[in-house]
Amino acid sequence: MREMIHAMKEELWEIFDHLHRHPEVSWEEWKTTEFIKQQLIQEGYRANTFSDCPGVIGEIGSGPFTVGLRSDMDALWQEVNGAWQANHACGHDAHMTMVLGVAKLFNRIGYKPPGTLRFLFQPAEEKGTGALKFLEKGVIDDIDFLYGVHLRPIQEVKSGYAVPAILHGAAQCIDGEIKGVAAHAARPHLGVNVIEVGSAIVQELSKIHIDPQVPASIKMTRFHAGEKNANIIPDHAEFSLDLRAQTNEAMEQLVEGLNHVVKGIASIYDADIQLRSGVRIAAARPHPQAQQLMERAIVATLGEEKCLPPVVTSGGEDFHFYSLMKPQLKTTMLGLGCDLKPGLHHPQMTFRREDLLSGIEILARVIMETFEHFTPRGETESAYLTTKN
Repeated sequence: MREMIHAMKEELWEIFDHLHRHPEVSWEEWKTTEFIKQQLIQEGYRANTFSDCPGVIGEIGSGPFTVGLRSDMDALWQEVNGAWQANHACGHDAHMTMVLGVAKLFNRIGYKPPGTLRFLFQPAEEKGTGALKFLEKGVIDDIDFLYGVHLRPIQEVKSGYAVPAILHGAAQCIDGEIKGVAAHAARPHLGVNVIEVGSAIVQELSKIHIDPQVPASIKMTRFHAGEKNANIIPDHAEFSLDLRAQTNEAMEQLVEGLNHVVKGIASIYDADIQLRSGVRIAAARPHPQAQQLMERAIVATLGEEKCLPPVVTSGGEDFHFYSLMKPQLKTTMLGLGCDLKPGLHHPQMTFRREDLLSGIEILARVIMETFEHFTPRGETESAYLTTKN
């Protein structure tokens, strides 16, 4: 297996370079969709797309037991060297390369799963809505185990190491609007200053307390009020809040506390405050069996000393909607160390490309091991794992 992966290296780098040079933002990944579809068809997979959204489903085999492997597709929109553009600064180009690499590897070694193997190339992870669309499409309904992968920053996992689960936290953005009463700045008692209301919200947010053993935060990240004239008490403001919590339960407590704060301040200042909730990203709940299988695949690929405990991170991932909405689904995400720096979402983010080869091997192993353990033994090619390295 390892020799075959290395033999494919130049082809994999061409795929990565193509994806990196042609980034597309959330819900606009149409060219990426077509490229991936053609790559899968070329390798003999059944490949399906959708008329109303980007995304690709690749499949091989048949049977009631189904294993899935998911990659995200979208790029960020950010300023790079002074120009705003789509940019793969979160590693999704690497994720697609690895998942395509697994598909190509299985075709090259002639692996035939004793069940259904499904590859999911999902749009709009950065918007937090792509997984919800795939859930709506029903592509998860019959999957038993679902695996994902994400590059980890050097601060979490170094090159040559990996973790069998990424414990992402819950995340939510909430937009707000404040309506007060305009007045002359010389007569503030006749108005309701929305800036003062916004300031009160910021102060009271720090008083929302939940279990201190659970990491959580809520902060205002955008506020706009007033226009060109400085001598007017402004009567309208818009703001945004970012909420983070390590568990879904803690997120519920943050939202409850926020609603209590807003209701109280609106009453004190006689202002109208409206909140509009955006998409809430679910916290990770990796399944013990999926995590154990991923750990075994990491050990077989990198060695026991290179398999680290699951990493806790404050970032969010819409992958975790799958297990939240389908509790019977067994999921986990591989966290791959690759000396990624200076950090995820940095416009000049770089990583060690060679580590993608290890990622492909780990993902291939966990898929084969899952079929081996949960389907009747047969021509599963699992012996290839130990005899061809």
